[in-house]
Amino acid sequence: MFPHRFALLFAAGIAALIAGCASPGLKEGRALIDAGQPEAGIARLRAGIAEEPGNLELKSYYHTQRERLASEWLTRAQQEIDAGRFDTAEAMLLRIQAIHPESPRAAALLAGLADARSNARAAEAAGRDLAAGRLEQAEQTVREVLARSPDHAGAQAVLRGIQTARTADEIAPRALDAAYRKPITLELRDAPLKNAFDMISRQSGLNFVFDKDVRLDGKITLYARGTPIADAVDMILLTGQLAKKVVNASTLLIYPDQPQKQKLYQELMVKSFYLGNADAKSTLALLRSVVKTRDIYVDERLNLLVMRDTPEAIRLAEKVVAVQDLADPEVMLDVEVLEIKRGRLLDLGVQYPNQFSLLNTLTTDTASTTGGVIVNTTTTTLSPLPLTVDKLRDIAGRDIAMNGPQVNVKKEDSDVNLLANPRIRVKNREKAKIHIGDKVPVITSNATATGVVSESVSYLDVGLKLDVEPNVLMRDDVQIRVGLEVSNIVREIRSNSGTLTYQIGTRNAGTTLRLKDGETQVLAGLISDEDRSAASRVPGLGDLPLIGRLFSSQRDERNKTEIVLLITPRVLRGIQTDRPALTEFRSGTDNAVGGGMSLPMTTALPNVPDQSGPQSPEPALQPPPGLPPPGLPIPTPLLPPPPGQPIVPTE
Repeated sequence: MFPHRFALLFAAGIAALIAGCASPGLKEGRALIDAGQPEAGIARLRAGIAEEPGNLELKSYYHTQRERLASEWLTRAQQEIDAGRFDTAEAMLLRIQAIHPESPRAAALLAGLADARSNARAAEAAGRDLAAGRLEQAEQTVREVLARSPDHAGAQAVLRGIQTARTADEIAPRALDAAYRKPITLELRDAPLKNAFDMISRQSGLNFVFDKDVRLDGKITLYARGTPIADAVDMILLTGQLAKKVVNASTLLIYPDQPQKQKLYQELMVKSFYLGNADAKSTLALLRSVVKTRDIYVDERLNLLVMRDTPEAIRLAEKVVAVQDLADPEVMLDVEVLEIKRGRLLDLGVQYPNQFSLLNTLTTDTASTTGGVIVNTTTTTLSPLPLTVDKLRDIAGRDIAMNGPQVNVKKEDSDVNLLANPRIRVKNREKAKIHIGDKVPVITSNATATGVVSESVSYLDVGLKLDVEPNVLMRDDVQIRVGLEVSNIVREIRSNSGTLTYQIGTRNAGTTLRLKDGETQVLAGLISDEDRSAASRVPGLGDLPLIGRLFSSQRDERNKTEIVLLITPRVLRGIQTDRPALTEFRSGTDNAVGGGMSLPMTTALPNVPDQSGPQSPEPALQPPPGLPPPGLPIPTPLLPPPPGQPIVPTE
């Protein structure tokens, strides 16, 4: 015992000696770091390592604290650089080098600090150029910054601003200047097409460039008074089966309205549709059917459609996609399932024994030894007597066993209400299921030809099962398909092989409802009514009129169960039909999907047939007042062009 205590005291003394002789460098360095002087603390720890090169605890604490401080300060320095506070970041990096001169990341950030300042100044200059509208100069500066630092946040923001500023110019179609909306009057009958364009050019100063396949000697008849110049040009093109392309604000290119020419001159755009609700494949089929576009790509991973077509077709596709890409309606179903169960039991009377048994007295003598003393024990056992003729001759009263009469006085009334009140949020035309109950195991045994018996377990749902499938209609009507099943275990059945099975009682109801938002429908009538009566009487005595109750027992039992279902739909998101602009709009013609010309309310006459041939019995079309009668040539006025406007040669 004494040597053990001496060892403990010796170990405690050694520990106290070690604690008292702790390294002064470690102690002072830790105190400085805890006092908020990390540089001085790290310097004292480094000096302590020089004093005690073999102190492992001092070295471990020094390296741990140095790496921790360097990591925290590097994170803060990077944040300061990203925020553009370069002086604060430089001071932080110098502190890092003071405690950790070998840090490669601190050296790299400090070396790149000059470039970061230069890039920040360039990005700020590019931002000023963007604000002033000098997009080319701003883009050139930003590209230079991103070439040196691809992740520069300021330069990327300026580049996004440049792209946004150019988006309007890129997606907006070229249009004529607003000056060409002023009204003009044209009165032409069988005039050459060249003269019509020459007249418009002289009166408006609009320039025309013609494709080599345009036939300028074709005839045109047109009466238009007070019509804007651009609309007059559209009418001439429409009657002459020509198309136009706006070269600039004052120049139009005229070419035949033919597929090969459209491919040559029509400008195409690319549009990306990120679908939030609609399926990309179904939207693809819709656009190909309605817009007739061919250059379209679908990305199922992003639910994305990329389309390449004319600007008019792109605008039409945007409206069509907006019609389909709507959120699915959703319904919140408040469901209440109530099971009302009423039961009555009356068990009254005297139940007399209806059987007796013969007992055999068996006496057994046993001897045992306890503490050297022999003890003899006699045990008497009464057991059912086998019924044989020899034993019937010697039956005594003690061999007959019979139960005494039993008085039954029992009455029960029960009233049970079981309520389930789930709330289900369901998307339109999706099924929702509710199961409140148990999963009962059913064991099945299978025997193979070799005699091997295997068992498998399956589970049977017992309880309340509700299936609903809503369909949101117009004006917040909801059509609901409801399936209700209530089941319970009636009794257990065990087969000859020992397999346990169950007899299941079920009540089912299925219907389809149409309810308003917030309207409650009650489904009742699933009633189970069970009435049982059983009696046990002494023959003869139990049938007597009055005293028969003393010799009989009557049991009357009645159970009635009713299932009531209450369902209330609440529309959370209905069908959006309050935007008529998405349900009806113009789509152009078969040859010009999304385009087409909206002609003003002017008079456009077809070419008049040759007057030298047989005359039609129908009255001739009378020109507007001020024009010569049909058959006489209409002089084409040659007005001088406005000052400074060129004259298009008419050959």
